[in-house]
Amino acid sequence: MTSPSTRLRELGLTLPSVAPPAGSYVPARRSGALVFTAGQVPFVDGSLATTGKVGAEVTPEEGRDLARTCALNALAAIDALVGLDAVAGVVKVVGFVASAPGFTGQPGVINGASDLLADVFGEAGRHARSAVGVAELPLGAPVEVELVVELA
Repeated sequence: MTSPSTRLRELGLTLPSVAPPAGSYVPARRSGALVFTAGQVPFVDGSLATTGKVGAEVTPEEGRDLARTCALNALAAIDALVGLDAVAGVVKVVGFVASAPGFTGQPGVINGASDLLADVFGEAGRHARSAVGVAELPLGAPVEVELVVELA
């Protein structure tokens, strides 16, 4: 398998700068052979790509793209801490979707993150996952994603 950093380049993707924490936490923390990321919202060039609830102001397709952006931001936090090529596999993804009343498509939205991880890590990118609908997310973000990865 091609290294994750090489695969990113093949996909035409570059890791963004790590967003500075908006509170009293760190973007990623290692514990033994695992790295846990803080929840990542869809920051692009230092600001939210959009705000609103999925199923109202944000379409499910837009939400899926935003979840992909969140996962890319989480990979940037991992890369800054341990280097992306140190990752042996993705263990768990937790995705939160700020949902309009009655919206039940959270799994499809979080597929944006899951599909990116499969594209970057191949079979090692397959993971356990939770996709949860919530009333609000920080800063009005439509989506938030956190990762747990295992190191080689």
